[in-house]
Amino acid sequence: MLYRYLSTLLLVTILGLPLTSCKLQPEVSEHNVERIIKKLSSDSMKGRHAFGNEISTAADYISNEFSDIGLTAISEKDNFRQNFTLYSIKPAEASISINNRILDDQYYFGLVYEEEISWRNDADIQKIDQGDDYRNQFRKYSSDDESSLIVVSEAHKMLFHRYRSYFSRSNRTMELGKKPNDVFILSNEKLNSFDIQLKNNIKPIDLFNVAGKIEGERDNEIVLISAHFDHLGVVSPVDEDSIANGANDNASGVSAVIELARYFKEMPKPERSIYFVTFTAEEVGGYGSKYFSSQVNPDEIVAMFNIEMIGKPAVEGPNTAWITGFEKSNFGEILQNSVSDSSFTFYPDPYPSQNLFYRSDNAPLAELGVPAHSISTTPIDVDQDYHRVTDEFKTLNIAHTTNTISAIAKAAWVIISGEETPTRIKIEDENLTSNN
Repeated sequence: MLYRYLSTLLLVTILGLPLTSCKLQPEVSEHNVERIIKKLSSDSMKGRHAFGNEISTAADYISNEFSDIGLTAISEKDNFRQNFTLYSIKPAEASISINNRILDDQYYFGLVYEEEISWRNDADIQKIDQGDDYRNQFRKYSSDDESSLIVVSEAHKMLFHRYRSYFSRSNRTMELGKKPNDVFILSNEKLNSFDIQLKNNIKPIDLFNVAGKIEGERDNEIVLISAHFDHLGVVSPVDEDSIANGANDNASGVSAVIELARYFKEMPKPERSIYFVTFTAEEVGGYGSKYFSSQVNPDEIVAMFNIEMIGKPAVEGPNTAWITGFEKSNFGEILQNSVSDSSFTFYPDPYPSQNLFYRSDNAPLAELGVPAHSISTTPIDVDQDYHRVTDEFKTLNIAHTTNTISAIAKAAWVIISGEETPTRIKIEDENLTSNN
């Protein structure tokens, strides 16, 4: 930076121009991108599992970067951590009888968000009949506002046992006792009476996002730039390697958040405020972004740039990036137009069948109407390293990653400056509701 400044100063002196007419244009540093990804994806980070010890080390590293850049904390506390508690709920004891007959545990499971429940003929009864779509009905009852006993026809026995196997292990929530409880039983009997006694073991888990900001002229208009910093941690070994390093997923995205923070900090004070957030627990349910979305006024979030896996060039070429939910707002069109004078191209998500718009940290904000989209470049249909121990630094193209971050910086500025404002997302989308 000093060299660039002195060079510009010399040019100004030679040409006799005022210094203010030759403002330095920030550059995204390839060296920094490489340094950040190497650090976060190193074996010492043990794959940054959200529930592991090393996630705190990763959070400290990101916080130090934010501090060095000169960001200010979003929270009232003088640090960049946004702390919250997640509760792990594991079934401990259960006794369920219908029509005075005790059920074997293979024939029931519960979605219970408190320490215990006791129902004796006093719960709302629903049914999933033989001709119903089991998945749709399950989604309906598990996401409504009522506690229910749901009797499932034995015609759905296979799917019932699949769901039971998953939900009988454990459940998680950020608020104990705030969500309705549901119990599912498999039976063709007409229900005349029932007695349901369930107890859970509750374990609190302390989690934290890392969040900083650059205050703009308008503090009630915010552009959010984000990426998740957790990954899978230590997994089953492959060729004696058991660390899922998560270099592309998503140390590459975190490097973008940090370098964009550095880039915009070097720019003049922006018109709109900019939040830089790295989310935790994306890989285990998106809890970091869900918590963040509950702490902000969504009407103040003008746009969300969520950055996911930009370490490898897309099938369409190295100067391209794709945007999830392209058709849901004009966010993508704004980005396209902002780089129309360059060789870089933003285009719609080429994998619509995978529902990626609903599977990343943009979803909780999009559910609230924010034009929140994820930006990626990785060809996930052919990538051999996704969620594997081979997702290591050596597999990435750092020049491509840096180039992508530079394109995002240019595209984001037209929104940060107030020149463009994306349209809002309609919140009637059932997929968004069911995702959260």
